[in-house]
Amino acid sequence: MNTTLDAQRVTTVTDPVIAQVVRSRLVAITDQMRLALQAVSGSPTVTEASDFFTGLYLPDGSFATMGHQVTFEAPPVGALIRHLLGSGRDLKDGDRIIGNDPFVGALHQNDLQMCAPLFVDGELVAWAGVMAHETDIGGMDFASWSPKAKEIWQEGLRIPAVKLVDRGELREDVLDMILEATRLPAQVGLDIRAFIATLNVAGERLTELCRRYGKNVVQTAMATMVDDSEATLRRRLLELPDGVVHTRDFLEHDGHSNELYVVDLVLTKQDDSLIFDFSGSSGQAAGFVNCSRAGLIGGVAGALIPTLGFGIPWNDGLLRPTEIVAPDGLICTALPPAPVGSATVETVWVVSNVVSAALNRLLAATPKFAHRAQAVNSGTMATFNLSGRNQFGEKFGLHLMDPLAGGFGAFMAHDGQDAAGPINTPCPSIADVEVNEQGTPLVYLYRRLAKDTGGAGRRRGGLGAEVALTISVNEAEALVMTHGAEVPNSAGLSGGLPGGVIRQSLAQGILRNSGQTAILAGALNGITEDAPGFENLGSKPGAFPLTSSDVFAVTWQGGGGVGDPLDRNPEELLEDIRRDVVSTAAARDTYGVVLTASAAGRVTGWDETGTSQLRRALRAARLGQAPETVKESCLELDSALPPAGLTAGESWLPLSDRLRAIHAVDGTWRVETVDGAVLSNGSTRWREGAHAFALELPPRVGSTLHEKLTVTGWACPLTGSLLAVDIHEKASSPFHDLELNISAGSRAAELAFQA
Repeated sequence: MNTTLDAQRVTTVTDPVIAQVVRSRLVAITDQMRLALQAVSGSPTVTEASDFFTGLYLPDGSFATMGHQVTFEAPPVGALIRHLLGSGRDLKDGDRIIGNDPFVGALHQNDLQMCAPLFVDGELVAWAGVMAHETDIGGMDFASWSPKAKEIWQEGLRIPAVKLVDRGELREDVLDMILEATRLPAQVGLDIRAFIATLNVAGERLTELCRRYGKNVVQTAMATMVDDSEATLRRRLLELPDGVVHTRDFLEHDGHSNELYVVDLVLTKQDDSLIFDFSGSSGQAAGFVNCSRAGLIGGVAGALIPTLGFGIPWNDGLLRPTEIVAPDGLICTALPPAPVGSATVETVWVVSNVVSAALNRLLAATPKFAHRAQAVNSGTMATFNLSGRNQFGEKFGLHLMDPLAGGFGAFMAHDGQDAAGPINTPCPSIADVEVNEQGTPLVYLYRRLAKDTGGAGRRRGGLGAEVALTISVNEAEALVMTHGAEVPNSAGLSGGLPGGVIRQSLAQGILRNSGQTAILAGALNGITEDAPGFENLGSKPGAFPLTSSDVFAVTWQGGGGVGDPLDRNPEELLEDIRRDVVSTAAARDTYGVVLTASAAGRVTGWDETGTSQLRRALRAARLGQAPETVKESCLELDSALPPAGLTAGESWLPLSDRLRAIHAVDGTWRVETVDGAVLSNGSTRWREGAHAFALELPPRVGSTLHEKLTVTGWACPLTGSLLAVDIHEKASSPFHDLELNISAGSRAAELAFQA
């Protein structure tokens, strides 16, 4: 079986119109696969939400097209294909292979994946792949999320790579084996048939395309799509400065104990390549928060593709300039029999966080792309599953996808979008309230934006959403878990604060008495973590009974902010107050804005003099000085404008909101704030000259910080303007996160001269 393109047979498509038509048809086939999947599937995860993947692959397993649903699922399907190719399997036309083994290619067992070798006239032309989250695939707990699991065998059925369809014939025995393992055989069975239909659509459409334009033309178009994306990204990388970026994020609790785990990334950018080194991460955990190497690769892709792939077709070419370094046995490269059941919403997610943070630091230091630099989006996904018997006595199960409605990180150029989701799901969607209530005995008491959850900054992070839920049957079982209840994972950028943390609370029996209506209108409308009757569940309460008199409430993380909150335009803050997305307390304490109000207490505007005085006092407090001793801060933060005090012949490079690397006439470098404070000479290790202070995060962010963590703020020593916020372990000092190569002839020097 020929699994590579024959260089003598694949010729360049000389007609650019035909080439573009074929490319567009290939992308259209991928979307037709999505439509087929959603048309046949019976799972709200697929039909209403966006936790799935479809794509076409080259004969060697490189993905040539992908949908815009979950970006970290493209490489795992490719891993399944390469596993098949390496195993020497005798693959035939009409075969459909199913798998879900995280140590072969899946992210966790819930992610069923199928692939199909696509033959035309007996020749392997391409592969088609599909992948989606299944609500339950067996294991010790419903939904196959098992917080108490100690080994992977407790987490559900593992399917390495098995022919489910052999030459077009469904193997009923294999299907029966899979469905016997799940608590929801009807739903999973329908999804599997939807997978088959999806792959059949891909095969039919690709065959039609080859018949019309020729196999060589189609194969060439697919290979060229990947090559072109690689070449375009490499050119883009040449526009970024060379150097090393160090980022770190945390997740708490492994299901057994509240240990703190680290995902550590050292990113080296050199010329047109990127090296992602995760060697400093924690060792694999005893509990189910680990991910396999497939998950690590998926997590990198999940952030890299949307962050650097703008304007470029998304395919394997975007990963070719990258190298991933990580020894086996880390929390992000766990080895069997380590449990990995929650990988997608734990370590894989955190991997995407640190990759996003690192890449955006490079964008912020690139004049051409600085406006695109973004804080971290929705740094975690809280999981809520519900199972039991409905009012008809039928078994039901629900994996709630609403937590995708976390806040988008702020950009240098504008605020983040509210409830816009994570970076790894570019086109997120969640079910309507009515759809979830119709399909299960779930009852929403509210679903709304959560005030003050967006990371504060000159540009505010998007708000996360929040829900309160109960049920319409006497009792069901809930399974609740997350990370980010004690770690603000949605990190800010350039002095922006992180988004609010996850808050999970349970009020038992609150709806039991006759005052139910008053409770719904009153207590629930203003629910807080410490409201009477509500108990903070922490990050991983696991499974517990939920009754019709109980209320479960959860608030999801907002996006990180960009820039010092004291630099936010008071008029923009007034609009936030009007929309009720920022509280008056946060306006005063976090943003330093003095509001004016009517006699009835309605906010009418802001006091310019009072705001100026308050902001100066807050900046002075960061430095531990009296307000009158602190220099007034510059408010003009346009990175296209030259820094104050720039002399003739000097050029500069923006590093962040208030930091500039300045290249002097004599060839030396220094880093200054926009207010003229020199922080470092000869390197971009600007923390050497900045003022460090203990930063207290706002209540929505820092009220439940993990006992091993602390927060350090970095301020301009002249004005007290906030330059960066570091969340780090108490036992270690913050590190320098950006060390550019600023030697003569370096990319940073070239960019500075262009600036």
